Amino acid sequence: MWGDWFLKDISIIGDGCAALSFASKMGSLPDYSLTIQIPKNAPKKRDHCWGFWRHPVLEEPIELSKNSWGKWSIITDKETIILESTTKPYHVLKRNEWMDYCQKVALENGVSFVPQGSIENNQKNLFDTRPPSVPKNALLQHFLGQTIRVEERCFDSTTVTLMDFRVDQSNGMHFIYLIPFSETEALVESTLFTPEKLDESFYRDTIKRYVEKIYNVSKFEIIEEESGVIPMGKLSQRDPLIPGLGGNGGAIRPGSGYAFIFIQKQIREAIQRVEQNKPLRFRSPHKKIDLWMDKILLLILKHWPSHAPTIFSRMGKRLNGDQFARFLSGDVDWKLRLKVIFSMPKLIFARGFVKWAIKI
Repeated sequence: MWGDWFLKDISIIGDGCAALSFASKMGSLPDYSLTIQIPKNAPKKRDHCWGFWRHPVLEEPIELSKNSWGKWSIITDKETIILESTTKPYHVLKRNEWMDYCQKVALENGVSFVPQGSIENNQKNLFDTRPPSVPKNALLQHFLGQTIRVEERCFDSTTVTLMDFRVDQSNGMHFIYLIPFSETEALVESTLFTPEKLDESFYRDTIKRYVEKIYNVSKFEIIEEESGVIPMGKLSQRDPLIPGLGGNGGAIRPGSGYAFIFIQKQIREAIQRVEQNKPLRFRSPHKKIDLWMDKILLLILKHWPSHAPTIFSRMGKRLNGDQFARFLSGDVDWKLRLKVIFSMPKLIFARGFVKWAIKI
């Protein structure tokens, strides 16, 4: 009891993935106490799936995930590329299962949850996990997915479809992401990279037409629906006076929108710093060269989206499954980085580089 007087206080604004993921690790920080401030008027949290490849930093999420696949595909009008890995399979985790687990562990470790504004924000270790500011006309990754059940077996339950570009490309980069939970049940998601969201009917109609065209299924049961928007590119801290964590701390990978694994990496690195008697800080988990490469890619996807199928299919053909998983998980050395660079169509990336150089 008396020991509590000597604990260093941490306070985090926000109760999303980053805040609760960190809260679940408080057992590794015995000299600290943590208070989570639940934001006022926050949008209602909806369940959805997070996908990631096996990685040492994801041991707990992997244990909680109910499904994994050793193969994944990228499909265009011209070809199907299938990658596979036995050491880095693809996992899917339900958001609510992870959040419930983290909250349970956090409470066991003495973490407090209070409404925002009920305590003063003058602590030395105050961090903000609320969504970052999104620049005007930024490229957005927006999606709507439906978990569907069909009567006849039609889905290949061994292979995740990461990207199937055989859908309407008139609005910009557009693909189907499909997670087969069984031969009769799958999450089918219509995903676009454009500056503006579309009416929800567009995504639903796309899913219906896709399932009908590719699987010859005209009727299916919709079990649940999920949707979301992920800002792409460089994002500004919500409050420049309060250090960020998670998406508000630079964890979102600009070129893919992946955040879950990078949030866990960011937290692990911060805890390791404390264990080395350094101040608690959350730093970007991305290397500057990778952020620059993403910047060029996003310029191309925004201004010349018709090249997207070629870009991603060529990368899929150039890399093996382990390399592909490493690249999208941020475990990149120069050998792998150069392999990705040399797989890209040279002319369009030269145009992207020129457009970036002009903007400097």
